[in-house]
Amino acid sequence: MRGGLSRRARWWALGGVAAMSLGAVGVYGVQALQDHQERTTGASAAELAVSLPDGPHITFRNTASGEGYGMVSSVALADPDGARQISGQACDRVDVAGEYLSCLRTLRGIPTTFETQVYDYGQDLGGSPVTTWPLAGIPSRTRVSDDGLVATTAFVTGHSYAADSFSTETTVKGAGDPDGRDYGNLQDFEITVDGEPLTAIDRNVWGVTFAGGDRFFATVASGGTTWLMEGDLAARTMTSVATEAECPSVSPDGSRVAFKVRRDTGGDMVGGSGVHWDVAVLDLASGERTVIELERGIDDQLEWLDEDTLLYGLPREEAGWDADVFALEAEADAEPELFIEHAWSPSVVR
Repeated sequence: MRGGLSRRARWWALGGVAAMSLGAVGVYGVQALQDHQERTTGASAAELAVSLPDGPHITFRNTASGEGYGMVSSVALADPDGARQISGQACDRVDVAGEYLSCLRTLRGIPTTFETQVYDYGQDLGGSPVTTWPLAGIPSRTRVSDDGLVATTAFVTGHSYAADSFSTETTVKGAGDPDGRDYGNLQDFEITVDGEPLTAIDRNVWGVTFAGGDRFFATVASGGTTWLMEGDLAARTMTSVATEAECPSVSPDGSRVAFKVRRDTGGDMVGGSGVHWDVAVLDLASGERTVIELERGIDDQLEWLDEDTLLYGLPREEAGWDADVFALEAEADAEPELFIEHAWSPSVVR
């Protein structure tokens, strides 16, 4: 051999690197499993109930440590501080409308995979889903329409809307209906901004909210700009309504859309990234926008509690795996109030 390593030595070296890499993955996996077990074992930090609340209620992801951590849960709308019913279904994001519940979940393993599960909300959620399909990446957003359409958003690359570079996949499908409605990736729709087609390859779509029939709203981003888009599923089109809007949510009467809006903080928020999200409410008829500045910025898709109040989840600063749901009046100078402790991804069911 004239200098360097022999072929056998190189194979041994490569094998050593692979072994160390696998060992690191194994250590990380064991630690993650231990952390998960610590969160899910023992008595729940929240009061539990045996059955689903009668009448209007809120369904959400339970983040209280102990029994039921990460599971779909419900609490009476009239008593959000009261006991919660645990379903036994683990979800990262959840939404309910009409007869269906959408559950986006992470299946941890080697490799880790992600999927959508849709349940008949009128039946015991301990059973099998009525339909399921794979997600392309990390679960991010989901919404269900009253007539059984399910919208999902997943991060294909990146894992945060605060990142400089990320890519999403947003799809709309029917929840097990016989006609097999599947509108595919909304990125493939005809997208128009101020009367001009948007064909840039960096366009992303996320945060669908259904507005009845074929109508919906969503966020589209390209070149550092985000737009509130109004879409038509049958026509496969999206048209810009306003700029600087993310993760919209249409009000129950359809007259307003609430969304999060970026505020430049000069790098003093979100780990120095300079990204801070406040809440804005747009009146669709007048075009008037009301911005509600928040001390702690949000990164969630808003949910309307009623015609005047919004809900959103906020991770706890001391324990990011735990979260709380806050209520916020949809008016200028409103202050958020704690609504449900140890909860995430709220959905109002009437």
